[in-house]
Amino acid sequence: MMRGLDTTVRKLRRKVFEEVARLGFKADAGTLNDDMEAIPYKMVNEDTAKYRESVYRARAVVRERLRLAMGLSLRPENKPVHLTAGVESSNISDKYYEPPLMQVIPSACEACEERGYEVSNMCKGCLAHPCMEVCPKDAIAMIKGRSYIDQDKCIKCGKCKSVCPYDAISKKERPCQKACGVGAIESDKMGRAYINNDKCVSCGMCMVSCPFGAISDKSQIFQLARALTEGDEIVAEIAPAFAGQFGDNITPRNLKAALQELGFSEVYEVALGADIGAVAEAHHYVNKVTTGELPFLLTSCCPSWAMLAKKYFPDLIDQVSQELTPMVATARTIKQEHPEARVVFIGPCAAKKLEAMRRTVRSDVDFVVTFEELQAMFDAKDIDLTKYEAESSFHNATGAGRGYAVAGGVAEAIEKCVKEYYPGIDVSIEHAEGLAECKKTLALAKAGKMNGCLIEGMGCPGGCVAGAGTNIQVAKAQKKIKEFVAASSKQLPPKELEEIELK
Repeated sequence: MMRGLDTTVRKLRRKVFEEVARLGFKADAGTLNDDMEAIPYKMVNEDTAKYRESVYRARAVVRERLRLAMGLSLRPENKPVHLTAGVESSNISDKYYEPPLMQVIPSACEACEERGYEVSNMCKGCLAHPCMEVCPKDAIAMIKGRSYIDQDKCIKCGKCKSVCPYDAISKKERPCQKACGVGAIESDKMGRAYINNDKCVSCGMCMVSCPFGAISDKSQIFQLARALTEGDEIVAEIAPAFAGQFGDNITPRNLKAALQELGFSEVYEVALGADIGAVAEAHHYVNKVTTGELPFLLTSCCPSWAMLAKKYFPDLIDQVSQELTPMVATARTIKQEHPEARVVFIGPCAAKKLEAMRRTVRSDVDFVVTFEELQAMFDAKDIDLTKYEAESSFHNATGAGRGYAVAGGVAEAIEKCVKEYYPGIDVSIEHAEGLAECKKTLALAKAGKMNGCLIEGMGCPGGCVAGAGTNIQVAKAQKKIKEFVAASSKQLPPKELEEIELK
């Protein structure tokens, strides 16, 4: 797993974000085009490290990353389009995301083989040659004392690999394709990866799994940086998965002060919205599922999970919770208290960018940036989080709401609320993490195998802390969340939250 490692891909991605954020903070329309043109040469020159076979290819990749980071689409390969084409429409402080969110940069893709088996030099040419014995197509022969797989005959069943006593047969898979739980990664006519947007649910696992950095998503950091320089009231809502994402010893006070230094007027915890959701979902489960009105209830916090359910299992739409997601519930709370403010969701998730684009959410959430993008914004302004500390911490959300950040945390919070506020009601919990497992779970639910259940789905294996926009390794992030939850002064939200009207 590459997640959380400070790889070259990650450094380059962060550097592009930093340069784009710097453009936004500069906010000079007169020099914007020239400034954009200069970035690929600043990042790739004779003095920088060589990470492609030529500086020309490296710059071509940076140019496309730059466009995506500006909120623009990739340029077509079959006709000339200038690097800055369309930048006028992005040089604003209120641009929405436009799908597709995830895009493959053709000049960066190495056209990895989709799938196959190959004998390595670990082969001993053993007398038993079980690989030959199990092959259903006689695709394996002994050549010069070693096993050899005829790729024209091979049906890629994997039986040879499973019986090799030396583990000498390797399974070759395209990393992005392996990471995609819905089979959205296909191939173009050049053999390069291609995302089928009819299948994609924008979780971003392909993006973080590509070792060549060939997949990237669009960003709003340029527009947000511009907005922060204009002096308007801008409020941040930050997802509970932030724990540990900006340094081992960075406290909520450090982060709050750094955000205020960046230009935010106030900072709220998204866990507040999760608290509201946990109580509301508990009420929903008791009144709808235990009474038999609904066969089961699907949580809706994870946008990739909700999109998966609606796209692949449209007849289950009625079972997807209609309660507000924590992002939206928190945003509406903010807008009630600060009606003129613009709200920025800061979190670990790429798919939240598309959730915020929905017509029913656009008026609530104005910007979505990830932890990775926020760190680049801090870098652009030379903000060292250890040097800042606010007088107060975040608003005091509960451990239940903060626990939403890890897989199983949503269902656990709802279960605790049911047991506390509806004594005597039994709760049947199921949860799935990773889109492949989520898809299996939904298939079982559709078949009537999970009636009476509260079903939580998380598109990323590990939960929100494993989102595509995170900065640290998943196991470390899960540990940090556990500590954050344990340190909460209250563990359960009050039942009165179910009466809150957020319209």
